[in-house]
Amino acid sequence: MAETFTVDLVVDRATNYDRRAARFARYAWGVVAYNIAVVLWGAYVRATGSGAGCGSHWPLCNGEVIPRAPEVETLIEFTHRATSGLALLSVIGLFFWARRLYGRGHIVRRGATLSLLFIITEALIGAGLVLFELVAHDRSLARAFSLAAHLVNTFVLLAVMTLTAWWAQTGNGLDLARRKPQVIILAIALAATLVVGMSGAVAALGDTLFPVDSLREGIRQDFSETAHLLVRLRVLHPTLAVASSLYLLVLAGSLALWQRETNVRRFAFLTAVLVIVQLCAGVANLLLLAPVWMQLVHLLLADALWLTLVLLTASVLARSARAVRPHPELVQ
Repeated sequence: MAETFTVDLVVDRATNYDRRAARFARYAWGVVAYNIAVVLWGAYVRATGSGAGCGSHWPLCNGEVIPRAPEVETLIEFTHRATSGLALLSVIGLFFWARRLYGRGHIVRRGATLSLLFIITEALIGAGLVLFELVAHDRSLARAFSLAAHLVNTFVLLAVMTLTAWWAQTGNGLDLARRKPQVIILAIALAATLVVGMSGAVAALGDTLFPVDSLREGIRQDFSETAHLLVRLRVLHPTLAVASSLYLLVLAGSLALWQRETNVRRFAFLTAVLVIVQLCAGVANLLLLAPVWMQLVHLLLADALWLTLVLLTASVLARSARAVRPHPELVQ
């Protein structure tokens, strides 16, 4: 009788824990989706030249908590700051919920901690752009390097938040020690995607600061020795994008053919599809002379491809849920 009661108690605890973990996973996915929207709005701020809408003040807007009689640029920038603040609060909630639900050393708890770390650095980079006036129509190389660093931090932030949600949903961890060849191959894919994203950020800045009236004029400027360096750097992005796309297509095709795990094959197929769609979007962006809406579509596809590649990596290197440290209350 006592043994039956003990078994029932363990089952009830496990069921209750699974329900809370499922709620946490849904919340974590919501945090990811919201932060993607904030990233897109930040790109809209850059593409419309509204980065100086609040002047060189941070965190205040033109020296005020809520600007009065604001211009359009001020509304755009203030909205970005307000939504970014909510994004920070959402990640703080993710962090404390993970600490409450998962035991010390659990991979979900680590993912939530990294999410909080990188959203803080994201805010600091954004503040630095404003305080050093690397916004609006600034054409300095410092701004280009800052935007590239900003994109890397954004991509890493979205990656750790996505992994936090994925690990909470699946219960799996990472097995890196016994899969070194896969780690190297996938690390190259992730690094190549980051480099392409950095070059894309610089190219988008050049498109914003140096608009052209025709594709022929844009190509002529790209190869002109008298053109601004930001213009001449634009040609790097399509070159790197094509090279990395070929690598990703070969990688995704190989994994889809040789891996039996369902998630691996699904994410490999989705990666290949997104690579092709992104290449088409890049060509369209070039032909349309980089309108704001197309830049946002291009960035959204880049985010989707990056996160799909991150989930593909997590699926290939997954460790069984039975090997992940459970919550202390289940051990008891």
